[in-house]
Amino acid sequence: MISYDFLQHYWWFLIALLGGLLVFLLFVQGGNALIFLAGKEESERQLIVNSTGRKWELTFTTLVTFGGAFFASFPLFYSTSFGGAYWVWILILITFVFQAVSYEFQSKAGNLLGKTPFRVFLTINGCLAPLLIGTAVGTFFTGSPFVVNKNAVSDIASPIISRWATPWHGLEAVANPFNVEFGLMVMTLAICLGALYMINNIANDKLATQLRRSLLISFIAFALMLALVLMQLFTMEGFAVAADGTIVMEPYKYLHNLLQMPIVLVLFVVGALLLVSGVVLTLTKPSFKRGIWLTAPGTVMAVMALFMLVGYNATAYYPSSSDLQSSLTLSNSCSSEFTLKTMAVVSLIIPFVVAYITYFWRQMDKKSLTTEELESTDKY
Repeated sequence: MISYDFLQHYWWFLIALLGGLLVFLLFVQGGNALIFLAGKEESERQLIVNSTGRKWELTFTTLVTFGGAFFASFPLFYSTSFGGAYWVWILILITFVFQAVSYEFQSKAGNLLGKTPFRVFLTINGCLAPLLIGTAVGTFFTGSPFVVNKNAVSDIASPIISRWATPWHGLEAVANPFNVEFGLMVMTLAICLGALYMINNIANDKLATQLRRSLLISFIAFALMLALVLMQLFTMEGFAVAADGTIVMEPYKYLHNLLQMPIVLVLFVVGALLLVSGVVLTLTKPSFKRGIWLTAPGTVMAVMALFMLVGYNATAYYPSSSDLQSSLTLSNSCSSEFTLKTMAVVSLIIPFVVAYITYFWRQMDKKSLTTEELESTDKY
């Protein structure tokens, strides 16, 4: 019989999977960040916009699905973070609104602004969205200022369980260097993925050369940020859950988690090797264009491992820096057993959805995008 504990861990696994897919799909944002850096001519910028424009809905849909899965499986996190740190989520939403509007209207008849302002909006989304998302995820390791009082649900005058302890409502996350470094790591990774995707997707030798140059710079920046983040992550104190359910600080907690969960260690190492291999092969072999298909699974695996480090092995995945015992764990923030079990049945359709997306992705990308094709198809 499936236990309640198993269901909690199963749903955190799905959250980790969605998180990994979301970070991979941020290649759309990463590609947009290169519109003016890699695209030196109008035709090149048009190729970049049309290349990412074919996939942007997948990123936004995955972000919404990620939030929906959190709401259904761990509603206390959803109400605490989305209801407390709302400025961060509002800013993320605004950047995606900029993205949608820019794709829709930059080439429409009657556009009085021209294409450049909308491409600037796409570039802002390309940099700011992954930076903000990464900074928000960084708080999973460093903590956020909130207080949880479940007894407040019986207070008719103010039945609010979670309260944010500062008036900044999420913006205080940027005051912690680790969070910002985590955000920069995600942003530079997204730019690497964007360059790799367009090298594979666009048939233009001059643009490919410029994309490889951008890939080299962004990969060096990503490697530096990754090393900095991992060095701090594996030496910092973590938020552990004691046998009686209380939250205690444990030195080297996340390093202990990595070593005590061999499967997660293998997942992270293999993911990192695939990610690096895709980039290195692309940079060292001018004829190699399929680096994205090595970095894609590598990214998903490495990000999943990070989510497992912060959620599994008796760890508080959303710690409180204001009240240690208000920290959220898999057991104290999840939905009822009935809800998790019912949704677990529904989740069995996920492989079929992934297969459907994969099939149509292959159909859209079967032929590389060219300047000649732009002249005979609708442009973004």
